Amino acid sequence: MSQPPTDGTNRWDAEAYDDGLSFVYEYGTDVLDLLAPEPGERVLDVGCGTGHLTRAIADAGAEAVGVDASEAMVEAARREHPGLRFVHADARDLAAADDAALAGAFDAVFSNAALHWITEQDRAIASVADVIRPGGRFVAELGGADNVAAIVDATLAALADRGYDGENPWYFPTVGTQATTLERHGFEVRYATLFDRPTELDGGADGLANWLHAFGDGLLAPAPADERDAIVADVEDALRADRFRDGTWVADYRRLRFVAVYTG
Repeated sequence: MSQPPTDGTNRWDAEAYDDGLSFVYEYGTDVLDLLAPEPGERVLDVGCGTGHLTRAIADAGAEAVGVDASEAMVEAARREHPGLRFVHADARDLAAADDAALAGAFDAVFSNAALHWITEQDRAIASVADVIRPGGRFVAELGGADNVAAIVDATLAALADRGYDGENPWYFPTVGTQATTLERHGFEVRYATLFDRPTELDGGADGLANWLHAFGDGLLAPAPADERDAIVADVEDALRADRFRDGTWVADYRRLRFVAVYTG
């Protein structure tokens, strides 16, 4: 197994993502109802992962293109959905991607559980504005304010106990912050909501550890690899009374959904 990164980036394992973290894209099916893709539309799925929601968009009759910053995810998506187009690209600079699948303006841009990985949110939203047509809609869900706060706080405390100074690596905005950013780049916000969604983690007693190992590279980055298992165990001990129920870990997810129209 490769060593986890120490620079705050996340190491993505496409197989583990599909096998043990399928709830990420399964919850995204609700966001597809907000998108309501129509036959003949060109729709860009930003942060497509292994492509399951891109497939659902295509099944509705739209011309769907998936993009992801992880080569491993894009390769897995291409294997699983060979009839669709997937592009390895940086969401902060979509217009610069040298791929014919991204040429021309999209009727809609969709994103599920991806935008909160991008702290340079102004660049990401400006990038979406570069590839969407006037009147096109931008529909997304991301982690909202105080998402997984219990996990973040417990991890930062466990790091501090061992002499490491950690920080929250994610972008979890309020509705006001996200709406302001969207408006700054020419989007009119038609709908936005922040809500609690307690989420059961797959894996039984190992669910929280699996979650941290899959998503927590940036959070655990200050600690060397050989101490991370012990830190994760400390986090489990700190949260067990409140977050471990009937043999299952329940993460304190809070999600932000929005629908915005590009006015130019």
